[in-house]
Amino acid sequence: MKKKLLIIISSIIGVFLLAGGGYACYLFNTVKASADQMHEPLKLSTPHEKPNISGGGNSKSEDQPERTGPDPISILLLGVDERKGDSGRSDTLIVATLNTSKKTMQMVSIPRDTRTEIIGHGTVDKINHAYAFGGPSMSVETVENFTGIKIDYFIKMNMEALSQLVDAVGGVTVENALDWYEGGPNGFHYKKGKLELNGKRALGYVRMRHDDPNGDFGRNERQRQIVMAILMKAASITSVGKYDDILHILGDNVQTNLTFDNMMDIQKNYRDVRANIEQYEVKGQGGKIDGIYYLTVPDEEREKVSQMLKSNLER
Repeated sequence: MKKKLLIIISSIIGVFLLAGGGYACYLFNTVKASADQMHEPLKLSTPHEKPNISGGGNSKSEDQPERTGPDPISILLLGVDERKGDSGRSDTLIVATLNTSKKTMQMVSIPRDTRTEIIGHGTVDKINHAYAFGGPSMSVETVENFTGIKIDYFIKMNMEALSQLVDAVGGVTVENALDWYEGGPNGFHYKKGKLELNGKRALGYVRMRHDDPNGDFGRNERQRQIVMAILMKAASITSVGKYDDILHILGDNVQTNLTFDNMMDIQKNYRDVRANIEQYEVKGQGGKIDGIYYLTVPDEEREKVSQMLKSNLER
């Protein structure tokens, strides 16, 4: 797979912003209405200082000289599998860091079974349970504790929306590394090699893990692959009607503490980070503890991940 993600879930929102395009004026009001619908404040036990993303002068203290240009930022991307009567769990967790000075975007995936302290809940559990216990706020604080960095923004997306988005862009093409068959009355053969997928098939593609020798690691790779395919297809769309469909889907399925103005600042000031995109997945040892499967991440791996993220958050 070509590892050229923009901002994973956030870039599905931002594809209109980062990619620019000739329909900006027409879409402005529609994008703003969708952004307002998606907005959800982040309630943390200790509120964070807002990063400077506008690109203007910024001086945080008398001891620091005035700085120009936008600050590096971090975004937690949550892909949540929500079903009726269930608060859902964040089966996809990706920490994205964007640094305009280095023109670098970093994408670090945290496997959902990662065993860690759930901040605000007083337990040690799978990291994806933080969302079920306390929504985006608990997820953010738990990921902050695990990675050792401050999270500026979150973007949560219902994974069911992936199916709708794939259909909205007219289907996607992926390069499948495995060969497997999805059973049932409408079974489908996911042949190895190039595949053309509609929304239903794409959702099956990202959800499969039991037939994958790499388990969740393989599934996470396919999730990134589908999102990338959506982004590339969306970026090439020339129909205003298609954009309207996509924005409607996003408004119904995405929550974020990014405001419309934040999104416009990212579009204006962070688009060059696409020049250098780095991806990494947290590694650990899988096994059962008290009969429950976890991924145990060694301290040295956590430190490695923390230093990677901190490095791209330096000016």
